[in-house]
Amino acid sequence: MGKSSKDKRDAYYRLAKEQGWRARSAFKLLQLDEEFNLFEDVRRVVDLCAAPGSWSQVLSRKLAQNVPAGEAPTIVSLDLQPMAPLPGVTTLQLDITHPSTLPTVMHHLGGEPADLVVCDGAPDVTGLHDLDEYIQAQLLLAALTLATCVLRPGGTFVAKIFRGRDVGLLYAQLKVFFERVTCAKPRSSRGSSLEAFVVCENYTPPEGFTPTLEKPLSLPSGGSEGWIAPFIACGDLSQPDSDATYHLEGGAERVSLDPVQPPTAPPYKRAVEMRRQNLVQ
Repeated sequence: MGKSSKDKRDAYYRLAKEQGWRARSAFKLLQLDEEFNLFEDVRRVVDLCAAPGSWSQVLSRKLAQNVPAGEAPTIVSLDLQPMAPLPGVTTLQLDITHPSTLPTVMHHLGGEPADLVVCDGAPDVTGLHDLDEYIQAQLLLAALTLATCVLRPGGTFVAKIFRGRDVGLLYAQLKVFFERVTCAKPRSSRGSSLEAFVVCENYTPPEGFTPTLEKPLSLPSGGSEGWIAPFIACGDLSQPDSDATYHLEGGAERVSLDPVQPPTAPPYKRAVEMRRQNLVQ
């Protein structure tokens, strides 16, 4: 399926293909790292809801610079959807909410806890904002539940969030487990979108807390009144504006690049195969 002319004039859409990223979302993680220095002293990472793999790409390129010569970082990427392989990344097609996922992830981490857990997952939005925000909140809590099981004390958790009316409840829940919780908006994230990212630093679970996937975390019933997460914008003003479109230079001689990684299991794939079978018959 082709992209509209607006997509082609999106600077980050074009830059992603020029720089070899699978999706423009790679720039969101890069800009978050610029602000929070996420990858310092990081050796082991778990990437949740990872498909199509742009964040895993960023992790594999950046973390390779942090390890001594001859060694390699450990990156474990999970998603319900199949994901094309990436060099230096272990890709697993698993459900992040299922208890059997935890031992598999820890096996691939070599039995050692992760330094960083990231999650760029989001639901297929319906346009009904209250419903979309609720589903995204549940996805974030599912990612947090797994993060508490694999993250080392002092580690960092980064996840997508939709800023809405009741988002203070989520901030309160995250503040229970992390010393600092910041809501960040990368410049590559469109200003017209409710999307932002929570950057949770210094994992410090409460005394007596036992992490488990058997009993998922849920929204707290209260206690969030009066607490507001800090909000910052990431990326300097010299970087492209994600809400703007830019002139396509080169005119008729300009060549449109193919996607870095075509979809591995697009929703329309089954329909195309069925049509081909019908034509043969």
